[in-house]
Amino acid sequence: MNGKRHELNFGKLVGSIREVDDQLTVQAGRAVNLSLTLRNWLIGCYIAEYELCGSDRATYGDSLLTELAKRLVELKVSNCNRRQLYRYLRFYRLYPGIVGTMTPQLKKLLPEGRQAVEKMGTVSPQLQIPPAQLIHRVSYSHLELVVDLDDELKRAFYEIECIRGNWSVRELKRQINSLYYERSDLSKNKKKLQELAQAGAESAEPSLSIRDPYIFEFHGLKPKEVMSESHLEDQLLDKLQEFLLELGHGFCFEAR
Repeated sequence: MNGKRHELNFGKLVGSIREVDDQLTVQAGRAVNLSLTLRNWLIGCYIAEYELCGSDRATYGDSLLTELAKRLVELKVSNCNRRQLYRYLRFYRLYPGIVGTMTPQLKKLLPEGRQAVEKMGTVSPQLQIPPAQLIHRVSYSHLELVVDLDDELKRAFYEIECIRGNWSVRELKRQINSLYYERSDLSKNKKKLQELAQAGAESAEPSLSIRDPYIFEFHGLKPKEVMSESHLEDQLLDKLQEFLLELGHGFCFEAR
C-alpha cells in the first residue's frame, strides 16, 4: 500500500472504542424505543378493531379493557394494565398516520381487513410533525405524556417544543406542569419566553433512554426507578451498614 497508515496509539484506541460504544448505544436505544412505540400503537389498533367488529364484543361491553388487562397480565405481557390499554387505544386514534411509517414486515401484523375509522386531526399543517419524524425523535414515554393532553393544539405545541429542545421525559413533564403552553399563549413576547424555557431545559441523553422504565418492562426487567419501597429501604440499609462498618472502632451496627 502506498498510502501511509495513521498511527494508532493507546489514546486513540481508547477514543475509538468509546466512539463506537457511544454510536451503537444510541442506535440500539433508538431501535428499542421505536419498536416499543410501534408495539403500543399496534395494541391500540387491535383494540380499536375489536371494538368495531369483534364477533363477541357485546359480551364484554364496557368491561373490555378490564378483562383484557387481566388476561394480558396473567400472560406476563408488559405494561398492559387497564390504564395503559386505554392509552394505547387513544395513542392509535390520535396518531393514525403512524401506519405509514411501518415496514412491509410490520404491516403484516395489522389486523386482517382493518376497518377501524382513523380520526383525522384539525391542526394546521404547519404545526403537524410528520409521523416518521415524530416516532424517531421522541420516545414512547414522551408520547404518552402528550397523549394524556386533551387539546389538539397543545399536543402539537409540546411535540414541536420537545423536538426543538431535545427535552428529556422529565423536562417535558415539568414544562407541561408549569403550564408552558398556556403561558406562551398569554405572553406578549413569545420568543423571549421560548428562549427562557429552552435555556434551562434538561436535554435527553442517549444513555437515559436505555434506563427508561418502559424499556425495562418491555424486556421483562424491573428498573430501580420502579422498585418497591421495601427494596429501596434494603438498598439504603446496605449502604449505611457498609459505611458504619468501615468507620471501625467506636461504631457499631447492631441490626437492620
